[in-house]
Amino acid sequence: MYGAYQQPASRSSTSSTNTSNSSQGGYVSRNPGDVPTAVHNLLLSTKQLQKILTQWSLGQVSETQVSDVYVQIGTDFNTAIQAFAYHRIELSEIHSVPQELRTVLEQCLAEDPSPQVLSMFMPEVKQVLVKLLRGLQAKQEAWRMRGAAPYDFR
Repeated sequence: MYGAYQQPASRSSTSSTNTSNSSQGGYVSRNPGDVPTAVHNLLLSTKQLQKILTQWSLGQVSETQVSDVYVQIGTDFNTAIQAFAYHRIELSEIHSVPQELRTVLEQCLAEDPSPQVLSMFMPEVKQVLVKLLRGLQAKQEAWRMRGAAPYDFR
């Protein structure tokens, strides 16, 4: 049901910094080192997951739709990892987040949808998302301290 998470490869090419709106409400960056856009899109995806889980618990959406949002989180996660890697900032502390999230989602979705089931699993979902947010916040500070310049070895 869930796509396999793969560790992203580092990118070293440069391109335009143009962005455009995506169908998910986020932005698509043409710059592989665009940390703000990558983080923004990942945060939007995590908010969408919380929203769609509530809809699932009420029987308004299917497991497949929840899975689609999980896959989008994986895509946005990989993009964020690559954006930080472009600036030589690694995020090994949070590499386990997609698998942790997958595990709790599989457990939740194995149950019949109901608000009670969601209330049992949502604290663990939020715990994984808080781990992600804290890891991103810490690394964004490192990115800012580097002056947001790629390959800056100060």
